[in-house]
Amino acid sequence: MTELPPEVARLLEATNTEDRAAFLDAFTDDGAVDDWGRRFAGRDRIAEWDAGENIGVHSRIEATSVRRTGDTVEFGVQVSGDGYNGGGTFTAELRDGKVALLQIRG
Repeated sequence: MTELPPEVARLLEATNTEDRAAFLDAFTDDGAVDDWGRRFAGRDRIAEWDAGENIGVHSRIEATSVRRTGDTVEFGVQVSGDGYNGGGTFTAELRDGKVALLQIRG
C-alpha cells in the first residue's frame, strides 16, 4: 500500500483521537466535505458535519488502500464508531499542505 500523504494522515489521526481543532486545521480555509452529495463548505459547516457525522459519533477510520495521482488521493477506509460502520472510499484534494476537499463515497 502506498503511504498516506501527511495531509490525509493528519486528518485521520485527528478523527481517531477526537481532536476537533486538529481536524478543522487539516482543511484549507475554503475547504469542504462532500458526504454523498451533501456539501459542507467552510470551517463552520465542516465543524457541523464533524459534530454529527465524524468525531461527534466517535468515528475511527483506518485506511485500507491508497492511490495518489498528483494532488488527488483516493483511499479505501474501514469506519467504526457510534455512527456509520463499514467500508468506503474517500477522495482528498490537496492544496498548500492541507485538504481542500474531502469526498466520501461507498
